[in-house]
Amino acid sequence: MAATTHTVTNQAPPLVGYDVFAADAVLTEGVARYAAPERLGEIRTELGELGRAAGSSQAQRWGAQANEHRPVLRTHDRYGNRLDEVEFHPAYHRLLGHAVSAGLTGAWSRPDGHLRRAAGFMVWSQVDAGHGCPVSMTHAAVPALRTDPELAAEWEPRLTSDAYEPGLLPPGGKPGALFGMGMTEKQGGSDVRANTTVAEPLAEEGAYTLTGHKWFCSAPMSDAFLVLAQAPGGVTCFLLPRVLPDGSRNTFRLQRLKDKLGNHSNASSEVEFDGTTRVRRVGEEGRGVATIIGMVAATRLDCVLGSAALMRQAVAQAVHHAAHRSAFGGLLVDKPLMRNVLADMALESEAATTVGLRLAAAMDSGDERDRLLLRLAVPAAKYWVTKRAPVLAAEALECLGGNGYVEESGMPRLLREAPVNSVWEGSGNVQALDVLRALRRDPEALNAFLTEVGLARGADHRLDGAIKDLLSELADLEGIEGRARRLVERMALVLQGSLLVRYAPPETADAFCASRLGGDWGGAFGTLPHTLDLASVVERARVPF
Repeated sequence: MAATTHTVTNQAPPLVGYDVFAADAVLTEGVARYAAPERLGEIRTELGELGRAAGSSQAQRWGAQANEHRPVLRTHDRYGNRLDEVEFHPAYHRLLGHAVSAGLTGAWSRPDGHLRRAAGFMVWSQVDAGHGCPVSMTHAAVPALRTDPELAAEWEPRLTSDAYEPGLLPPGGKPGALFGMGMTEKQGGSDVRANTTVAEPLAEEGAYTLTGHKWFCSAPMSDAFLVLAQAPGGVTCFLLPRVLPDGSRNTFRLQRLKDKLGNHSNASSEVEFDGTTRVRRVGEEGRGVATIIGMVAATRLDCVLGSAALMRQAVAQAVHHAAHRSAFGGLLVDKPLMRNVLADMALESEAATTVGLRLAAAMDSGDERDRLLLRLAVPAAKYWVTKRAPVLAAEALECLGGNGYVEESGMPRLLREAPVNSVWEGSGNVQALDVLRALRRDPEALNAFLTEVGLARGADHRLDGAIKDLLSELADLEGIEGRARRLVERMALVLQGSLLVRYAPPETADAFCASRLGGDWGGAFGTLPHTLDLASVVERARVPF
């Protein structure tokens, strides 16, 4: 064979070996903004350790391996005995173990716990998003369990533990536990009141058996699940352990794993209960939706954080490529049109991260106004941020050209992952209708939202105009359901604009308001007004490398 026919030139070096946290100016500034000063040093140290691990070549290999080697369902052993287990690649367990040890399931008992956990979740999710599903549900199960002090005392220390031990063992013999969730049934979807799974009470107080199914049961290898079923008093929340206290396995028949568009490292399943499945009631009979709503709110916020993490990684990869790739006589990052595309994506990413951190800080504060703000802002942000992630991932992939379309780049995995957060925990219509429900039932929530966005009033005329237009739209409730998506989109953009005007550099806030609120913006990324300082916006998003 001939000697080398060419040398490799003009290729960007791998974006590896860096601190994912420290390299993200938006994230570091947000943590400093909301953390108590006396704890900021400790939080930065924790997140720096996690950030360096996330940027390491080892962690990136784990992410690739966990997605390449998908979970495998083992329904029976060689003798025909039911197993109902899911087998994962070792890389998945390493990712999940690192997440648990980093405190990503332990926010509820730590000062600034939700803020530091949100930042860590965004950092570590950039390695792999799939294992974030059990991390998110374990974290989110705590408020539901707290409706039953006895159950909370038993399970909360396990859920918030920093120890991870895979395998189905009696919960009392494990240093930590993971939770999953089963609400969706094939005939009902998001309409959980149409669920047909039946719970029959037993003689023991709070004990029931289940008969029925779940069409989507996430993370089926978890130690326990929160599920909804029809009890004599109506839809009720139950705790379903995989292993019973005597060491025997609960009846939990895994029918198949879902073959999903993305989220390949994570297992999602269909599961059957045959009348011998034992569960414990959580909360009152007939109050299942109200009991589990705290879990839903927390996982919806994680949809925002997960999408923000995905967008950040996509933008980091695109800017990194453009900063090292030459074409038509210069670096791509210096070409006006490419700079416009990169700046536009950077704005979207910064707005998503900024609103996610604000909502996480609100969960920490305990302030009544913040509680009311969350009631509207979480579904609005979940609606909008998760909608923006897929289009941004596609644009970022395009920035790498053919290099981005091949699996080795990691960009196709980001693109496949992007839609899941808009579907999980309620699709776009569900979020929009939830906002309408909150507006009708809790007018004080709107006051809290308007107070929050009004903190930037007078700082930018385009933001002021957008707030005025929003008030006009809220004043006319005729046919509101048919235009709910537009209303919720405007609410999310106004909230993002208010936060950026208050906290982002002037060039970033100016570009956001000029495009998202001022009307001078096209339908695709890369249509920002050319007179803006786009170079500074791009440089802010660049990973120093």
